[in-house]
Amino acid sequence: MKNRFWVILFIISDWLIASLVWGLFFYFRKTWIEEKAFEVDQNFIIGSILVPLLWLLIYYMQGSYHEVRRMYRLKILNLTFFGSLIGTVLIFFILILDDTVSNYQMYYYSFGLLFSLQFLLSVLIRLTLATVLINYLRKAGSGFRTVIIGGSEKAVSILNDLRNQKWCINTMIGYININGSDRLLDNKLDYLGHCDNLEILIRDHKVEEVIIAIESSDHNRIQKIITRIQDGRVKIKILPDMYELLSGSLKMTDIYGALLLQIVDDSMPIWQQALKRFMDILISSIALILLIPLYIICALAVKFSSSGPIFYLQDRVGLDGRVFKIIKFRTMYLNSEEAGPQLSSTNDSRITNAGRFMRKTRLDEFPQFMNVILGHMSLVGPRPERQFYIDQIMALAPQYVHLTKVRPGITSWGQVKYGYAENVEQMLDRMKFDLLYLKNRSIALDIKIMFYTIAIVLKAKGK
Repeated sequence: MKNRFWVILFIISDWLIASLVWGLFFYFRKTWIEEKAFEVDQNFIIGSILVPLLWLLIYYMQGSYHEVRRMYRLKILNLTFFGSLIGTVLIFFILILDDTVSNYQMYYYSFGLLFSLQFLLSVLIRLTLATVLINYLRKAGSGFRTVIIGGSEKAVSILNDLRNQKWCINTMIGYININGSDRLLDNKLDYLGHCDNLEILIRDHKVEEVIIAIESSDHNRIQKIITRIQDGRVKIKILPDMYELLSGSLKMTDIYGALLLQIVDDSMPIWQQALKRFMDILISSIALILLIPLYIICALAVKFSSSGPIFYLQDRVGLDGRVFKIIKFRTMYLNSEEAGPQLSSTNDSRITNAGRFMRKTRLDEFPQFMNVILGHMSLVGPRPERQFYIDQIMALAPQYVHLTKVRPGITSWGQVKYGYAENVEQMLDRMKFDLLYLKNRSIALDIKIMFYTIAIVLKAKGK
């Protein structure tokens, strides 16, 4: 049973509990707190529709439905407590505070009753489901499909530690060799192949977790392996070195497990990721409506500047390497790349007079709000490139692949710093800032980058 099944199961149970809690709360509040006869009125009907949706939205923003199979009971307890508290406060101010009551103690009783019912019933059902899920994962062959990279004594030691765990939820499907001489796992695990075919082996065997059993001092080799397989779907664990242990950068949640450091795929919390997508859609929708007069002016400027279409569509590589059509106002003369892909420069003769101004003010990027709504892009994210240039960048800096693990953006830290790149070297310089953004991204940083972008638009100082 894959993650989707458990997500649906948790969502259905949360919906049913929220509906039950609202019915019980409404009944007890009328009969016990307000000492009135229970009747189905308008507030009850509206609440029965909106309240369960509100609870599901809160749990979604918390990340309760993200990788449900990896949820542990203490985390579920924590999420349910704070989710119940936040939801109760919202419901109290939206639906309850305007009720007519004999004294203010009624409000306190109502708040306490709603929170108690929601938290206790939710945590009871959620912990029960979590226990069923954990017991399922502990069955032979039902855990996370895991491979070990390496075949030395370290790999043997890690395998023994995992197999000695009573509560292990990893299903060891084999190991991948690095050096031809290190084959100490031959009699303990299936040999899947050599590290040269790493990506293919992980895909074909549907691997969910990778343990890199290489000495942590071999940083270059570890970094190359991580770069090749880190895609946000496969969890990667490595051996920590003494610096990581002493610096406090190692976090362990498995008391009895092997001493392994899990590579964090994304620095942005789940609730911020959900909020970021909500902001993308909301701001882009508003922009598309409010900027209609500006779009008309830009369209006329493009049309009168030179012959050809108003919009320019070009293939770009986006999230998870998927290709999409980026939408821009055309700023160059028609057939400007007949000789093949070319980057623009400051005094590029291919750029029209109107296009030069639009590039300085970033007006040519404004149609990309439609890309954001369609899910191709985000407001802020690494700049999407063409495959032609990605191949050149990857030959010099393989870590570029990390930038395809999030949605590309209309603007970015690198775009604010460098603007349009004129050569591959400038692309590499811009990439450093985009990688830095990737490791530190947050809603606050996105807002800061957007303000800098607005300043560039208003001052017409874009490169």
